[in-house]
Amino acid sequence: MDERNVIGGFVAAIMSNLLDFMEPLKWFLLLGFILIIVDLRFGILAAKARGEVIRPSRAIRRTANKIIDYLCWILVAGAMGKAFGIPFDVPILPSIVLLVVYGCEINSCYGNYFEAHGKKVKINIFKLFAKKADIIEVKDE
Repeated sequence: MDERNVIGGFVAAIMSNLLDFMEPLKWFLLLGFILIIVDLRFGILAAKARGEVIRPSRAIRRTANKIIDYLCWILVAGAMGKAFGIPFDVPILPSIVLLVVYGCEINSCYGNYFEAHGKKVKINIFKLFAKKADIIEVKDE
């Protein structure tokens, strides 16, 4: 057998398993990418409102770091879904894990948005699950 055929078959077998693992998580990848871009945009606007100097190298480095972090969280959520969700019949487990991770990012997006517009508003979407009616907290100065 030719060495190229063996390597090609091995790569195809590994990639098919990886694609089967990642297919249900594709929408979480898309949502994570959208949240990262939105947070980057509002973070730049908030920094400009504070009068800070925007350094593109730092923005790119932090955005790349955030992309890698979210990819790791998505892989962890998928692994938890395979390890615990399927055997214990809790198919929503990856969604719960990623809701917590993305909830922090949504709070950050809202915080940067309001800071860019000169308002001292703190949003905590986790209060929705704590049976509290008001998720918005306006800070008085």
